[in-house]
Amino acid sequence: MKELLREIIVRTFEQCRREGLLRSDALPDFTVELPRSRQHGDLATNIAMILAKLEKRPPREIAELFAGKLLQADPCILNVEIAGPGFINCFIDACAWHDVLEHIETQADRYGSSDAGQGQKVMVEFVSANPTGPLHIGHGRGAAVGDAVARVLAFAGYDVTREYYINDVGNQMNNLGRATWLRYLELHGRTDAFPDDLYRGGYIYDVARLVSDQHGDRFVHESEESAVPFFTRFASDTILQGIKDDLRDFGVEFDTWFSERTLFERGEVQGALEQFRADGLVYEQDGALWFAASRFGDEKDRVVVKDDGKTTYFASDIAYHRDKLRRGFTHMIDIWGADHHGYIPRLRSFLRALGVADDAFSVILIQMVNLLRAGVPVAMSTRSGEFVTLREVMDEVGRDAARFSFLTRRSDAQLDFDLDVAKKQSDENPVYYVQYAHARICSILRVAAEKGFAAPAFADIDAGLLTAPEETDLLKQLSAFPALVSGSARAREPHRIAVYLMELVGQFHGYYNKHRVITDNESLSRTRMHLITCIRTVLRNGLTLLGVEAPDSM
Repeated sequence: MKELLREIIVRTFEQCRREGLLRSDALPDFTVELPRSRQHGDLATNIAMILAKLEKRPPREIAELFAGKLLQADPCILNVEIAGPGFINCFIDACAWHDVLEHIETQADRYGSSDAGQGQKVMVEFVSANPTGPLHIGHGRGAAVGDAVARVLAFAGYDVTREYYINDVGNQMNNLGRATWLRYLELHGRTDAFPDDLYRGGYIYDVARLVSDQHGDRFVHESEESAVPFFTRFASDTILQGIKDDLRDFGVEFDTWFSERTLFERGEVQGALEQFRADGLVYEQDGALWFAASRFGDEKDRVVVKDDGKTTYFASDIAYHRDKLRRGFTHMIDIWGADHHGYIPRLRSFLRALGVADDAFSVILIQMVNLLRAGVPVAMSTRSGEFVTLREVMDEVGRDAARFSFLTRRSDAQLDFDLDVAKKQSDENPVYYVQYAHARICSILRVAAEKGFAAPAFADIDAGLLTAPEETDLLKQLSAFPALVSGSARAREPHRIAVYLMELVGQFHGYYNKHRVITDNESLSRTRMHLITCIRTVLRNGLTLLGVEAPDSM
């Protein structure tokens, strides 16, 4: 119905132009949405307010022009009202929403999907934590967001690749190796000084014990210069395997694991810098090599090779994103911690230098997670190494509760995650609230089957019996799902789906508490069974996009 109204508005615009009632050459982008209140109609549009700016006329004048023509355009439009500064509220015949039941039945687990992406190749690079320690709860939020974004984009017709960029080069890796070596020596009775800038978590002892178990005292008498490279590689490989295991159990699978080290081994970093030299995009100053980032929108130029001859992280990022372009990705989506927001203009300047359009690269920022227990903050200190890991959270509250909770708010907004709430079997726990609705519908249908009511097909029901206001509201909400998914894909905002599911479940619980599904009227019972079957399908599809299970029983 939303698409039908959009088509009617487009036809009305063209008709008004032909009649000389409007002067604008093109129809601007406008919205058609479900109002929050039934009093404001079934569908509302801002077309009059958008056109008023171009026409330089009062919005209500434009609204009156459209209102009269919309009322005559389709018999499903029962009434049109103008509200506020110029919103047009349309009241639709309830029968207009019935087709959504057939669409859901026909499309089943593809309901809500589209070909909007037209197969465009998209890289979603996320998590990408240094292999210097286990994933913490902040990484978990980034993993949930990244995986959900990838799922939504794939559902909307994009060719999506999930990639993890392994930062396995640089000082942080050397510090990891030294820390592990010193803990290994400590296990063998040596008490060498342990510098403050090295990694201190208990996991370092765990890795050191693995070395000791496998190699005994082999490295006790070796020099630091000789031993540390082995410990660096051993520790990073061990920790990376732990990261892979945690992400797999969190429901996140990557298509590729890309090592920064390979960029140096293949000469990609040096090749990128040589290309920039040839293009006149870098220059030498104070013994360092600088990229002319300020020419492409950054606040200042950036060092790519320091005066000691070592390349910077920026140089590696240049080579890495250059490699993404070479692999044919037309859209690159990076998911970073919010503390990296200042890095966006730097990387965008490099892409602009290569002639890449701004909309081909976007960054989703992940804000902090405030971990609570019964409303009381849980201390987290990454400096001491005693942080709350993703594995600990999964073990305590479960994968589904963690993933859904991470996706209930915009990723760039801080999130309070209460461990006790996430374990509750009540409406306070958002994932339980949604999953329970799915399980409840499954239970209703099982009981109906036991009473001889098989789940009917759309052709075998009388949708005209769905006359209760709550039923119309449910039909409208179900019909909104495809546009909701498309909008979520365009905006890279999977939290919209979590919010939608909670709203749909709220409507369903309210409906179920007021109306019986299995009644003395067989025809009405079969029709309502079909309705709740469609609700179950949409709940399952939405939960799948979030990477959350849709249980048949709880």
